[in-house]
Amino acid sequence: MTVPTEVHPLAIEPGAPTDPVFVGVGEIPSGRYPDRTFIQSLTQVAVRALRDARMKPADIDTILLIPNLHSADQQADLVFSRMVEELGLNGRAKASFMIHSGGSTSDNAVRVASGLISSGHARNVLVLQAECWGSADLTEMVTMLSYNGIPAQWERPSGLHFNAIGALITQRYMAETGSTPEDMAGVCVALRKWARLNPNAMYRDKDLTVEQVLGSRMISDPLHAMECPMLADGGVGFVMTTHEDAQRRGQDSVRIVGSGGCVSHYSIGQETNLATLGWKTAAERAYAQSGWGPESADFVEIYDSYAAVTTIALEGLGFCKPGEGARWVSSGATGPGGELPMNTNGGLLSAGHTGVGGGTALLAEGVRQLLGRAEPERQVAKHDRALVGGSGGSYMDSQVLLLEHVRTGN
Repeated sequence: MTVPTEVHPLAIEPGAPTDPVFVGVGEIPSGRYPDRTFIQSLTQVAVRALRDARMKPADIDTILLIPNLHSADQQADLVFSRMVEELGLNGRAKASFMIHSGGSTSDNAVRVASGLISSGHARNVLVLQAECWGSADLTEMVTMLSYNGIPAQWERPSGLHFNAIGALITQRYMAETGSTPEDMAGVCVALRKWARLNPNAMYRDKDLTVEQVLGSRMISDPLHAMECPMLADGGVGFVMTTHEDAQRRGQDSVRIVGSGGCVSHYSIGQETNLATLGWKTAAERAYAQSGWGPESADFVEIYDSYAAVTTIALEGLGFCKPGEGARWVSSGATGPGGELPMNTNGGLLSAGHTGVGGGTALLAEGVRQLLGRAEPERQVAKHDRALVGGSGGSYMDSQVLLLEHVRTGN
């Protein structure tokens, strides 16, 4: 089946006064922090993002919230505008609401924030996310991950859960490409090398080898424990405003050059090709809108809850030949000093899986790198253009954002 690739040009021209741009990010360390409360985490993230954007809370008129999955009660607090009160914006804020599409939520939050800004419905938007997965009750979290998004009529009775979905995708990918267990483990090792340079990463203090990965406990064949993302506490946020405001403040910023997506299925049983998913279609839409190609990106930040999810994306996005993704990453091509830096925070597999926020952390890392604000040992040398990719639920969608550094005066 041929999927039509409709292309809609961005309504805002580069440098237009209302062109929506990123101006700041904030993050707290990922890991297990049982003494760190949920609202405390969100507030810390907000303060850090605002400081990075050279703003104060009173500058914000709209808050967009990315859900947590550890507590329905605490999520309800967010829906009912808890963070407006925490930031002292009672009566000042125009809107506070939540957006949710699983791991691709950050991509869609950017689209919503951009639309609000470019249309004049918002001027300064603060996007916030925090998660307490690492400290939550493990039994409750395992139960949640065995039910959310698993169709009750067809797949839940078979015992399908998210690690099993990752295993199905990995098995199909390995069968299609001839990738070996060592190749897949090598992806995890490559991500750990970036995490060792990231002070906010869950595994910043632990090296990893292919032997360790393959020697860890089998979870869902062919996935070993160290090939599955570890649930973590964490938090991240970012600020978006207009190009005009960023220039007036004398700030470098990051603009959105293109956007593409493909929603390919609901349940994993409806996906006809687990070895490709929707990445090629999403990439075609984003590239056509921007005039870019894969060669345009200086680095990439792509959702990586499992190694195969990322290697499939790399192939679909055109960064390597079909079938070569795992071998390419394992060779060191995407690690520190490689030809295409990828997931420079360590990704979900080594920075920590903070639920819906795993993709948000990758987006924030992309903005941080483009602005040249990563730690010196982690900062990518060439950082003019980046591709960020997210995927939600049972990898139901593939979402692409193409981002570009805008210097003051441009």
